[in-house]
Amino acid sequence: MSLEAIEKISGAEQSLQEEKTAAAASAKKLLADAERDGKALVERTRAEAEERGKALLAQAEARAEKRTAEIMEEAGRGAEELCQAASGKMTEATEFIVRRVVSR
Repeated sequence: MSLEAIEKISGAEQSLQEEKTAAAASAKKLLADAERDGKALVERTRAEAEERGKALLAQAEARAEKRTAEIMEEAGRGAEELCQAASGKMTEATEFIVRRVVSR
């Protein structure tokens, strides 16, 4: 084999090795970039989900607070009606007691 052929083969092998090294480095960089981007996406999605959860919880608490106020208002009206009814019966009860005491 001539010296020129050997140099050509050696140059081709060296070029091929450089290409393999560059390809491996490129693959490694692509993998690292994909992992970084994936982690960032997971974090962003987690943060968005957490914010959405907080918003839903706040909405539920607001609805519960509103419903509690409605129930308290209804109970207050019911209590007021009972007091008025009892007040109306107070005179009758007093008269009944007086009659029972006087008749003894």
